[in-house]
Amino acid sequence: MTLTIAAFLFCFLVLMISWFGYIWYTRPGRFYKALGHEVVATPTYAPVPGAKAGPFARVFEEVGQALPISPRDSAIARRYLVAAGFRSNHAPAIYYGIKILLCAAMVLTAFMTRDYITSIPTLRIVLLIAAGLAGYFAPNLVLERLVDKRHETLRFSLPDALDLMVVCVEAGLGLDQAILTVSRELSVTHPELCSELSLVNLEMRAGMRRAEALRNLADRTGEPEIRKLIAILIQTDRFGTSMAESLRTHSDFMRMRRRQEAEERAGKVGVKLVFPIFFFLLPSMLVVAAGPGLLQVVKYLFPLMRSFRQI
Repeated sequence: MTLTIAAFLFCFLVLMISWFGYIWYTRPGRFYKALGHEVVATPTYAPVPGAKAGPFARVFEEVGQALPISPRDSAIARRYLVAAGFRSNHAPAIYYGIKILLCAAMVLTAFMTRDYITSIPTLRIVLLIAAGLAGYFAPNLVLERLVDKRHETLRFSLPDALDLMVVCVEAGLGLDQAILTVSRELSVTHPELCSELSLVNLEMRAGMRRAEALRNLADRTGEPEIRKLIAILIQTDRFGTSMAESLRTHSDFMRMRRRQEAEERAGKVGVKLVFPIFFFLLPSMLVVAAGPGLLQVVKYLFPLMRSFRQI
């Protein structure tokens, strides 16, 4: 029975790896071959060439640079890293180096502890493969978590930035000066958003068109709310409508949507608490409420039953 389960798990793992390779590598490779060559989008963000890496980061970078990474995969990894806040030129190489070294460490750990976990040869092989996959794909999960956390931080920072931008625009400043003022004034309370706005201001100073610099901001962050704001700013600038009114309306809409999301989460709390109450609180309440009665039953009923048996 154990060998059958191990064989089933091994076959299932092989099928999943084959399916993943076909969907993400083999099938797209046929289309790229039919088209002639692979197209890689040019990054629309400003890297940080002067960033210095620590000793561990340099080791990860050397390992990552030794890998034959395709330009498409490198561009995708760079886009996710920029969305998470890592804009250094060395970030993709360090990221792939962490994946490879963590995969090797997990495989080595599983190889050294396989005798203590199981004595079945097939399960040992499955354990090594699972450890390698876990070590290779764990950085992806961590990176996605960092991206989601940064998106949430940027989303919560937008209403305050929009309010200050409305004040600046109504005071007579242009949109460029309003963005610069917001990036300076909110640098302590909302550093992530202010760093992105400062980068937009630097791009416009370098000669980039305002609409292109704003689109680069949306591409760097990947946050849907920022994309909506950028679309509103570009449309308002193009048609000449009131910038302050558009920003105020969008700020009110964001606050209303955040309140609705909070009400929605509050409405789901009752359903989510059913299982914790049933498995954790209810047994404790039963022990507290029925425990003394059960003790009295055990104390008086069992001796009474023994006396009946003796009679």
